[in-house]
Amino acid sequence: MRVAVLGTGAVATRAARQLASTDAVEAVIIHGADPERVERIVASIGRERAVRGGADPFASGRADAVILAGAGSGVGAARAALAAGLPVVSVADSVDEVRSLLALDAEARAAGVPLVVGAGFSPGLSCLLAAHAASVFDIVDEVHVARVGTAGPACARQHHNALAGSSVDWRDGAWVTRRGGSGRELCWFPEPVGAEDCYRAALPDALLLAPAFPGVERVTARLAANRRDRVSAHLPMLRPPHPEGGVGAARVEVRGRHNGARAVEVLGAVDRPAVAAGAVAALAAVAAVEGRLIRHGAGGLAQLAPVLTTLAELARRGVKAAVFEGAS
Repeated sequence: MRVAVLGTGAVATRAARQLASTDAVEAVIIHGADPERVERIVASIGRERAVRGGADPFASGRADAVILAGAGSGVGAARAALAAGLPVVSVADSVDEVRSLLALDAEARAAGVPLVVGAGFSPGLSCLLAAHAASVFDIVDEVHVARVGTAGPACARQHHNALAGSSVDWRDGAWVTRRGGSGRELCWFPEPVGAEDCYRAALPDALLLAPAFPGVERVTARLAANRRDRVSAHLPMLRPPHPEGGVGAARVEVRGRHNGARAVEVLGAVDRPAVAAGAVAALAAVAAVEGRLIRHGAGGLAQLAPVLTTLAELARRGVKAAVFEGAS
C-alpha cells in the first residue's frame, strides 16, 4: 500500500517513519508547503521507502490512504480525500476541527471509507485506553481524560490556545462549557511524570468519547498547566515552541458498574507525544487500508479501531500502556 502524509511537523515526520517501518507499506508520500522540509524528511527515511508528493495528493492511484498531520484546518483536505474514495486519518486536536471532521460522517459513509478523527496521543491513544478500560464494565458511567506535554510547535500553540478557550464536557445527556484554566485537579500520571495540576481547557476528547459509550453520564478532559501557562494563555506565546516536546503522559479514568458493584479503572501512558501520536496515526491508516476498522464513517478510535490488537501493536513498537494498581 501507499500512504500519503500531509504535513512536515513533528507528528507528520514520526507517522511517516512508522509507516516506512511497516512491511505492508510500499511507499510513504510526503506532502508539505515547504519543499526543503519535505526533502529532509524523504532523505531521513530513505528514498527507497519515501517519495515527494506531487501537486495533487488525492489523484487516482497515487495513495491508498491519507494522514492529515499538518497545521491548520484539514477539513477541506478531508473532503477532497473522501471524494476520491480514500480513507482519512486526522490527528486534529482542536474542538472546532474535530467537530467539523465528525460532521463529514455522511460523506465518509457514502464514500464507503473510514474517517478517523483525533488519531494522535490525546485524543488518540487516550481513546484506545478508554475503550480498553471500559471493556471490563457492564455499565460505563464516567470517563475522565487528562494529559501533559506537547508534540511539536503546532501542538504547543494548540495547548496554549486551549487554556484560553472553553472546555466541552458531556454531563447528564447535554454538552456543558466552562472556562478554560478553571477546575484544578491533581492528576497522577505514570512515572516519571507523576502528579500534575490539571485544568479545564478547550479539548475535543468528549466529542469523540461520548458517542463511543452510549448512556455515559460524564465525560471530561483536562490539561496539565502551571501558573505561567494559565496567566499567559490569553497572550501571544512568550517564546517559540520547541521543535519536538519532551516526555508527556496521558491518563484515563473510567468509572462504572461491574457485577452490580461500583468500580474504577485507571490507565495511562508515558512517551514523547509526537512519537506516540505518529505511531497511532500510522497504525490507523494501515488498518483502514486493510479493512480492519470496525465501520465506515467518521469517528474516534474508541469507536472505529480494534482496540486490543491496536494496543498490542503499539506496545510492540514501544508505546506501552500502564495500569494504576494503587489505592484511590
